[in-house]
Amino acid sequence: MQLQVRGLGKTFGGLHAVKDVDLDVPQGQITAIIGPNGAGKSTLFNLLAGFYRPTSGTVTFEGKDITGMKPHRTVREGIARTFQTTHLFQDATVLDNVLAGCVVRSRSNALDAVLRTPRHRRDEKASREKALEVLEFVGAAHLQDEIASKLPQEAQKRVSVALALATEPRLLLLDEPAAGTNDEETEAFGELIRQIVARGITVCLVEHKMSMVMNLADQIVVLDHGQRIAAGTPAEIKRDPLVIEAYLGAHHDKAGARP
Repeated sequence: MQLQVRGLGKTFGGLHAVKDVDLDVPQGQITAIIGPNGAGKSTLFNLLAGFYRPTSGTVTFEGKDITGMKPHRTVREGIARTFQTTHLFQDATVLDNVLAGCVVRSRSNALDAVLRTPRHRRDEKASREKALEVLEFVGAAHLQDEIASKLPQEAQKRVSVALALATEPRLLLLDEPAAGTNDEETEAFGELIRQIVARGITVCLVEHKMSMVMNLADQIVVLDHGQRIAAGTPAEIKRDPLVIEAYLGAHHDKAGARP
């Protein structure tokens, strides 16, 4: 199992945002985390990526305990995360944004940069090649010279995925990648996610668009009030009475409906 979570919990002032969550993420698959607003999905991602330190429980990635590890270290370990609201350097170009993601794999240091050493020049060349390659992969190479803040939401989301891929992750956490996109764009994002997995990268995503989840996921984990209430294949989740009551409700037969 690539990622194992056991008894994970996080409290804020006595409120259990996440409580006793167990999660297994198999390598090379797509795991979807679903649940109503406030169920603890984004908090769970923040715990996995190191943005929050857990109150209880453990996180193990590829056999290594990474519980409470800082975000810059989890990225080095091979975990990248995107956000529901895109976190880009708004006044920088698309290319410069993605180049920022390449820094984590750079071997040169500040002195190399000041002295423009051969190692720094090699790293600079490799970073540029990597940035252009991932931009091409996500379908945003033509935007490389655009200012990030000028881009529409869908394009910004593609750039944020490119930035994450530039860190060379083995596990990619996608927080509502299709939020704010129309049906055609959502379908295109689904295809992009499949291509990411085809590259050997495991994907774990939080998503409210149920049609996308049901078409993409190998397994689904359902949270409600910070706790896991169900896990299984899309077919199993569709039939689970607890899920229907807590999340899908009367909309369970209307793919894509949002609670």
